[in-house]
Amino acid sequence: MTLHTEQAPEPVRFLSADGTFAPTPAAEPFLARLDSLTDAHHERFYRDMVSVRAFDREATNLQRQGEMALFPPSEGQEGAQVGSAHAARPQDHIFPSYREHVVGMIRGVDPVGILSLMRGVTLGGWDPTDPKNGNFHLYTLVLGSQTLHATGYAMGQLFDGASGTGNVETDEATMVYFGDGSTSEGDVSEALVFAASHQTPQVFFLQNNQWAISVPVSVQSRTPLYLRGAGFGLPSVQIDGNDVLASYAVTSQFLDEARVGQGPRFIEAMTYRMGAHTTSDDPTKYRTNEERAEWGQRDPIVRFEAYLRSRGAAESLFTSAAEDAKDLCADVRARTLALEAPDFPTMFEHVYSEEHPRMREQSDWLTRYEASMTEENR
Repeated sequence: MTLHTEQAPEPVRFLSADGTFAPTPAAEPFLARLDSLTDAHHERFYRDMVSVRAFDREATNLQRQGEMALFPPSEGQEGAQVGSAHAARPQDHIFPSYREHVVGMIRGVDPVGILSLMRGVTLGGWDPTDPKNGNFHLYTLVLGSQTLHATGYAMGQLFDGASGTGNVETDEATMVYFGDGSTSEGDVSEALVFAASHQTPQVFFLQNNQWAISVPVSVQSRTPLYLRGAGFGLPSVQIDGNDVLASYAVTSQFLDEARVGQGPRFIEAMTYRMGAHTTSDDPTKYRTNEERAEWGQRDPIVRFEAYLRSRGAAESLFTSAAEDAKDLCADVRARTLALEAPDFPTMFEHVYSEEHPRMREQSDWLTRYEASMTEENR
């Protein structure tokens, strides 16, 4: 039996690995999206990527020092996340997986909120209904389930705009992040079915970082993953996820198209997880040093820095970005170490939007139990 496979064409890319501006043919339809970017935008992209990489390493150190139970690094995926996050509008809703640290930070989430979740002193980390958190929903550690949450929310956005489905313009859109391993989950397929059926104002943003823990993407799928979206009828494209400009341009265009009633879109961002899947993982057991070194030559920060230097960016940008990242890490470390265990009743506070008798019953039982234990220990 012959297995039929299909190779992906060259992805959407504006910056080559050495930072040269050299758009691929696939990038041409998205080229105009870069016209609105100013030097200030470029500076923001760079600073955000540098900051989250420093944050990533600081958080990993905190976990290694016993200050957190777990941490999922995002090093190597900064270009995909920063570009797409800046393409969204304030009113859009973002549904992350559990590695989108810089997306949350861009939307306004305090990074200590992320670490409080990993430290085990909160059930959520931040309140997604608080305007300061930019409609950034909670992390989801159950693979793929956030695609269903996002599709359900996007259906609500659609229904708020009009009765019925299809070709409905809305002022806001939804974007959901997930990984290559999640595409093997039934939840993702179900989300794509409902999104396509209802023509939701939604972008599915797949970060293909090449490994679902220890399973390579070559084993997960015999065809490029962006074809999964196309198979459900979604306009789908593969981008160089280590090119922050490609991530911004395609996401910006797809979100705008979704808002004007053209339905959901699918992006596969080709990137690489430079570190472990989480701090409980040892990638040396299943990856080669040669593979890591090869992807290291495509580093999104190094690439974008070279591009900015070619445009005449001042040296002060790079030195101040490094200093700001250092200050961020010092602040995050100090405030993380100061986090205290929450009071037990807080676990019942946000289960339902309104007070619920079952929650009240359980809270009262816990209060009585704690009181009885206190009496016994006197």
